[in-house]
Amino acid sequence: MTATGTFTREAIASVDRAGQLNDILSMPDQLRDAVWRVESSNLEPRDSPGGLVVAGMGGSAIGGALARAALADRASRPIVLVRGYGLPVWTTPDTTVLCSSYSGNTEETLGVYEAAGALGARRIVATTGGKLAAAARAESVPVIPLPGGFQPRSAVAYSLVVALEVASLCGAGEGLRAEIDVASAHASRLVSEWGPDGPDDALPKQLARGLHGTVPLIAGAELTAAIAYRWKTQINENAKTPCFSNELPELDHNEIAGWAGARELGRFTAVFLDDCDLHPRIRQRIELTRGLIEAEAEGTYRVESIGGNGIERLVSLVLLGDLVSLYLAVLRGVDPTPVLMLERVKSALAHG
Repeated sequence: MTATGTFTREAIASVDRAGQLNDILSMPDQLRDAVWRVESSNLEPRDSPGGLVVAGMGGSAIGGALARAALADRASRPIVLVRGYGLPVWTTPDTTVLCSSYSGNTEETLGVYEAAGALGARRIVATTGGKLAAAARAESVPVIPLPGGFQPRSAVAYSLVVALEVASLCGAGEGLRAEIDVASAHASRLVSEWGPDGPDDALPKQLARGLHGTVPLIAGAELTAAIAYRWKTQINENAKTPCFSNELPELDHNEIAGWAGARELGRFTAVFLDDCDLHPRIRQRIELTRGLIEAEAEGTYRVESIGGNGIERLVSLVLLGDLVSLYLAVLRGVDPTPVLMLERVKSALAHG
């Protein structure tokens, strides 16, 4: 399916029956709305010498990882991501714990919420409702209300902005609200260029065609490491195919050796997420690694972030990856929204 017209709105709608495309294209609006939602929550700044813990799973967790990457050396205290049931053993009462669960019923995040309460740490909740919202309101814990109607993974801009704002409120990082506003306008321009109404040879459409029918391996570094993981999970959930991610320079110390047997096992591609602020040696490694694995790969791609400030560049690559994953779903003819395997896991756990 490489003919012109594959990615028209009509062709996408015939596969994307729940309209996830519209959620992806609304990322610029999400960024602005997220700032408003934090403001309307009337959270009080409170210094947290113990830093910030962001607790969440899946699409609710990725915002914390992206926020930590965006802040980078502008983070003045530890920002730790917890994807599990408990807090790090070093957590103290002077730590702020952001519990992020889109549904409000994520059992791991509920466990962290209870652990933080027992410890006496400051808690902030971001959710649409569920058990988490009910528990928070019963204990007068601040709740940042998220809008309903999204798949959790499609609310990435909300989880990113909430984590950035909470980091600023607890003294773990600089306030980046001005950069968020600029990134929103920047994303609007990219939506026009990369969306279904843009050129048929637009970058995400080209990448989707190149990755179609392969197992992609996404590589990132520094700012782009968390984005590489986002690409992996989006391709997993939307396109319903295996996809893996790794980080440079680490992958040059192990994973690169595995490429020697790639062709005899299957069809693999590699995408390297570049950024102008990466360490010069890492940027050198990207080209070196591409050259070394090229003979064993179906294709290798170097994709550079676009934008002036760090948030702009981060958002550009997140938006790009989300669109690539959706276009891959269209090429495969699978509805990107349902995640039946995930639901089966939850159902099995619910029944003991």
